[in-house]
Amino acid sequence: MSVTPADVQPLLTSEDLGDRLKGVNLLRQLDPAIAFDLIQPLVTDSNERVRYAAVSQLDPLGRQDPDKALQLLRDRIQNDSETDVKAAAADVIGGLQLTQAYDDLKQLYRQTSDWLLQLSIIATLGELGEPKAIELLEEALQSDQGLVRISAVSALGELGNSEAVPLLVTLVKDEDWQVRYRLVQALGKLGGEQATNALKILVEDSMEQVAKEAKENLG
Repeated sequence: MSVTPADVQPLLTSEDLGDRLKGVNLLRQLDPAIAFDLIQPLVTDSNERVRYAAVSQLDPLGRQDPDKALQLLRDRIQNDSETDVKAAAADVIGGLQLTQAYDDLKQLYRQTSDWLLQLSIIATLGELGEPKAIELLEEALQSDQGLVRISAVSALGELGNSEAVPLLVTLVKDEDWQVRYRLVQALGKLGGEQATNALKILVEDSMEQVAKEAKENLG
């Protein structure tokens, strides 16, 4: 039996948390244009679990109206009280490639002390596709949090900006082998003489996984 808007609407407006969460999940079965209209009030629901579920569904539903999606997501990263919701909004901004929100993400990264939120922001920048993001990613390479640094290396590779290569090659002797491993992958994507020379060094890396990956990227 197919789900209709008439089935979902009462659930979305119910006072029961379980109903609202069920309604948000059922939106996946509706026409995206209808689902996008219905989901918008849930993005500012009083319950953080509902907000998280609704925000997470804006990719792909936000493709119906990118300008409206941008407005909704900006509001959440600026005003939501829950870190998880802000992180979900940052992830969706990247997925929808809403480059207009880059400055909002940069401001949030610098304002928050929550490294998990910072990680979410850095992780989405490669997918976002905004060339200016190289500035914030360079900053993230200096983070005290290893996972943030690793994510920044990956994002620089995904961003595809050759200007990142001089930043990345300074990490060939980084003490964290996971940074070096992601470095190999990033340099392989970016290419060029400087990247190739760095990969030749990494072929001799003391960590077998790094050396093997470097050989494959050179091959």
